[in-house]
Amino acid sequence: MRTPTRLRTLLLAASAAALTVSGPLSAHDHEVPLPAYPVSETGDVVETIFGNEVADPYRWLEEDVRNSAKVADWVKAQSELAADYLAALPGREAYEARIKELYNYERFGIPVEKGGNYFYSRNDGLQNQSVLYVRDGLDGEPRVLIDPNKWAEDGATALAGWVPTEDGSKLLYGIQDGGSDWRTARVLDVATGEVLEDKVEWIKFSALEWAKDGSGFYYSRFPVTEEGETFQALNTNQKVYFHKLGTPQSDDVVVFETADRPELNNVGVVSNDGAYLITYSSSGTDDRYEVSLIDLAGEDRTPRVIIPGFESNFSYIGNKGPRFFFVTNENAPLQKVVAIDITSDDLAREVIIPERETKLDGVSMVGGKLVAEYLVDAKSEVSVHALDGSEIRTVALPGIGSAGGFGGDADDREVFYSFSSFNQPTAIYKYDLESGESSVWERPEVAFNPKDYTVEQKFYTSKDGTRVPMFLVRRADIAASGEAVPTLLYGYGGFNISLTPGFNPSRIAWLDAGGAYVLANIRGGGEYGKAWHDGGRRENKQNVFDDFIAAGEYLKANGITTPDGLAIEGGSNGGLLVGAVTNQRPDLVDAAHPAVGVMDMLRFDRFTAGRYWVDDYGYPSKEADFNLLLSYSPYHNVQDGTDYPAILVTTADTDDRVVPGHSFKYTAALQAADIGDKPHLIRIETRAGHGSGKPTDKAIEEAADVGAFLAYHTGLDLSGVGE
Repeated sequence: MRTPTRLRTLLLAASAAALTVSGPLSAHDHEVPLPAYPVSETGDVVETIFGNEVADPYRWLEEDVRNSAKVADWVKAQSELAADYLAALPGREAYEARIKELYNYERFGIPVEKGGNYFYSRNDGLQNQSVLYVRDGLDGEPRVLIDPNKWAEDGATALAGWVPTEDGSKLLYGIQDGGSDWRTARVLDVATGEVLEDKVEWIKFSALEWAKDGSGFYYSRFPVTEEGETFQALNTNQKVYFHKLGTPQSDDVVVFETADRPELNNVGVVSNDGAYLITYSSSGTDDRYEVSLIDLAGEDRTPRVIIPGFESNFSYIGNKGPRFFFVTNENAPLQKVVAIDITSDDLAREVIIPERETKLDGVSMVGGKLVAEYLVDAKSEVSVHALDGSEIRTVALPGIGSAGGFGGDADDREVFYSFSSFNQPTAIYKYDLESGESSVWERPEVAFNPKDYTVEQKFYTSKDGTRVPMFLVRRADIAASGEAVPTLLYGYGGFNISLTPGFNPSRIAWLDAGGAYVLANIRGGGEYGKAWHDGGRRENKQNVFDDFIAAGEYLKANGITTPDGLAIEGGSNGGLLVGAVTNQRPDLVDAAHPAVGVMDMLRFDRFTAGRYWVDDYGYPSKEADFNLLLSYSPYHNVQDGTDYPAILVTTADTDDRVVPGHSFKYTAALQAADIGDKPHLIRIETRAGHGSGKPTDKAIEEAADVGAFLAYHTGLDLSGVGE
């Protein structure tokens, strides 16, 4: 670790020289000039924390761009610089055209049936937002129910979740504006399309749950923020409310709260028979819940704790009378299914589906059966069970990929599920629960042949000897020849989140140009259960970076990528990953894209949802955790005097999950340091957030900018892409 004095010198340094940057001559015939970076004013903030002098000269960049003219000016200057540079990259226009062509295919959501009505989303290809349709019967004529493309001229207002009443007569839906995590809930009449007067605001991190009789709905919300703090204030005091249809939000009733513990998240779910509200309380991002029941049929609505202690995951599947089924990791790191008789005194757990050697990723109760989704080396496998746990059959999936869905009601005879892979866009299948037969409901036509690309799974060894899987995707001809090509390596490694095969049109464009794409299933994720997660968080966080570094070393050592052709990418916690790995091994990486990353590990817990992340990162206020966080914090560990790869940071002005100040401060530190002549730029999207709800046109433009940047600095020639 550098001394505090050296850190302060680094962060207070300024760069005024103009740079001229070139890509590998074999791929590009001209150089792209980079003007001087805008000057980032340096402040004099130095804090002594646990004996460490910590300089934070760019703290002023934490201010909300809406409230600070100085930050707004900085954003404008950085955006103009990046836009000019990115527009000049060779092959960018052709690359964007190919991405747009690949995006132009029908995309369907999984249908939900209620009262004979089938609700589903559809995007005709290039619509900024998917449209919600309804059919009277599965083969009925589609009718537009909600078209969010009419809500905003820039397409940045999105439909964010929807749920019909049990009889299918009304629809509750969320509205997301500009990519923010905040939601507004509205209700419409399905038959007429009329939007009712009901309007509920300040919803965030919430389920939307109808009462079974359709009289109203349950939701979770936070208090109204102070003026000017909507996108930065900490989220505390979440409560579960009931909204009765036809009444103002001011009349909504609090049905569950934890006033003595304002830091807890509280979410309510209605049982499948409508008799109970199951509430989950949690303190962070870990799957550790205290679960309570509220009897909705009785007069006494006092919550009854049935799972105390915040020790384990208990996720409600469904109930048959008093027998409640849960997925849990209690004494089962790879998870199991248990049943609890809520009328019993001891609330004993009856094991229904025991823990297996592979990760149980989710279970649904439908048609009197349990449908269990497993992850086997990060690939989906699905099995159907009777309610006593006995296995009936496995579901035959189309190949190596990711399956999801399988939801429904107790009397359903069919369910719908999705399947996708790296070379297969999402298709929707109908599954007959009695016969076990799958049939295609909707499968899109695409502007490429999936057989032209190969998907392989390989395993490599990390620094400490751990065996780690990766998916390798290439054009079939390149895979057959064994040719080394520029490679994009993607990772996440945190919060028990599993990365599985999925489709992204921009990835196909990268493959078309001759590149390879690799997804590394590094520790910190949930691919192999609790132990895999624990192996990559808190005091074990360095394992995440080591796993990713080992993936890059494997790709270069085995001739998969070219010696100067490794690009790395990750978003959110993956942005932290990319920033830390670039600091630790700038010699290994040739181009980097940290997106919406957590870059200041000493102050992440001071904004919006950041306080929840202590489960994975630890507490900056505790000395042992602080020292660990300081050791890898991207903002604090830029290696002055070392040549760095080209870096394109991306964020958005309405990101209220990982506030953009993280990326602003990190970029300022990069530009101030003596780290070589490669460009270190930031691309700042407007009217966008952490990712969800982003309009298609913005997604295409950003993918073209990022892909062209990474291609230029790894030697991938885009000139013939799409031909």
